Amino acid sequence: MKRITLVLILIFSAAMALGGCGYNTMQQQEEKVFKAWGDVEATLQRRADLIPNLVETVKGYASHERETLEAVINARSRATSVKLSAEDLSDSAALQRLQQSQGELSSALSRLLLVVEKYPDLKANENFKDLQNQLEGTENRINVARQRYNEAAETFNSSIRSFPNSLTNSVLLHLKRKEYIQADEAAKAAPKVKF
Repeated sequence: MKRITLVLILIFSAAMALGGCGYNTMQQQEEKVFKAWGDVEATLQRRADLIPNLVETVKGYASHERETLEAVINARSRATSVKLSAEDLSDSAALQRLQQSQGELSSALSRLLLVVEKYPDLKANENFKDLQNQLEGTENRINVARQRYNEAAETFNSSIRSFPNSLTNSVLLHLKRKEYIQADEAAKAAPKVKF
């Protein structure tokens, strides 16, 4: 009888100790990182889906601006070809490649919007205005999704490095630190505005 009581006490104590080791918490936080990354990917896909409509609308008005339109199409193609899975979130080089391709796309879109300035009729077109508003909203969504991903990564990274979670992670889970999404190098320079 004493032996059964002792075994039950040991099992209960082990369960209580494991509850405080962070095992489940770290896994939940890693899932939040993966979800946040999925939100970033979904928002980038939304932008990629809007671009062909924007390009086609501009094409009707600015058919001789072929070089700029092709640059946008090519940048979109490159940006959508760079894939980063949730397992690659610990690989800084893979994240850098994704950020670079998305930065090239942002740059091409900026050039396209400058072309649009030459065509007042296009700017007055309701379809174009709607597409431009959707694209602007999507760019804002991308920024928010990136911030949320970085917050989830920060929480997760702190969790796997804090005691007693760090001990549980090194013995049982072996989870790796997740990389942050960083600003493009070009974004660090202040833009030059000329009138």
